[in-house]
Amino acid sequence: MAPDSHAELEAHRAVLLGHCYRMLGSLVDAEDAVQETMIRAWRGLESFDGRSSLRTWLHRIATNVCLDALGDRPRRVRSIEDGPPGTVHDPLEDRPPSHWIEPIPDARVIPAEADPAEAAMLRENIRLAFVAALQHLAPKQRAALLLTEVVGFSAEEAAASLETSVASINSALQRARATLAAKPIDEPLRTLPEAQAELVNRYVAAFERYDVDGLTALLHHDATMSMPPHTLWLQGRDSIRAWYLGRGSHCQPSRMVATMACGSPAFGQYRAAPGGGYRAFALNVLELSDGRIAGTTHFLDVEVLFPAFGLAMVVE
Repeated sequence: MAPDSHAELEAHRAVLLGHCYRMLGSLVDAEDAVQETMIRAWRGLESFDGRSSLRTWLHRIATNVCLDALGDRPRRVRSIEDGPPGTVHDPLEDRPPSHWIEPIPDARVIPAEADPAEAAMLRENIRLAFVAALQHLAPKQRAALLLTEVVGFSAEEAAASLETSVASINSALQRARATLAAKPIDEPLRTLPEAQAELVNRYVAAFERYDVDGLTALLHHDATMSMPPHTLWLQGRDSIRAWYLGRGSHCQPSRMVATMACGSPAFGQYRAAPGGGYRAFALNVLELSDGRIAGTTHFLDVEVLFPAFGLAMVVE
């Protein structure tokens, strides 16, 4: 290792955070896993003999940290796969934060120096639908798939990392691919073309005006809306429109601040505060398909998420 070893380790933090996020489905858990990875790596620098790259060595450590963290922990899910769609009259029941897939800021996992092709690949592999599908895999299947198909390990390197045989890795990959093939995963949003950017701008304008008819006109007929930690989720324009006109009407007036989460357009949503200004209410992540909005997820855990996304808690 070069004398500046700490800086060399830190240079890999972003890609390690993305890897741990895909393994764990949680920004908070991924941050903890990366920190533990850095501690183990720092303590083990003397044992690093350079036979593999530093990147490979760190991913081996991070993968095993994640496997330790998963243990017998139940998998995280999205609201839309946790039960059937509800109605606007259903009660709002909550599950603990550890139950849900969390969003992650694109800026935290895509290095500034990444070339366009690498950035597109990294963005594709943090989509909410993809990360949720990964959680259906057994932990070692998940690790085998991510190490080989995202990180770029050979089957031999993955086997060494997971202390198993190449045959076991190939078997795990076959099972993992079969499981993922049965899961609906949206097409990746590699760029935000002009038409999609216009769609997002129209969504923001309609939301800030609280033009419910204009807002729901932008949705697919079977669009979904969810609000973790609430278990309730809605499907279809009519249900979503009824929510906004009824129990969701407290969202007016709102202000929206743009960001990117999970490879998708996202917004910090602020509701008018009694004393003036606007207070953080939700992180809204959009999923786009065929020129319309296919889904919106309103993450309500703003105390955790807004600081992670660099969003203020109050805006004017």
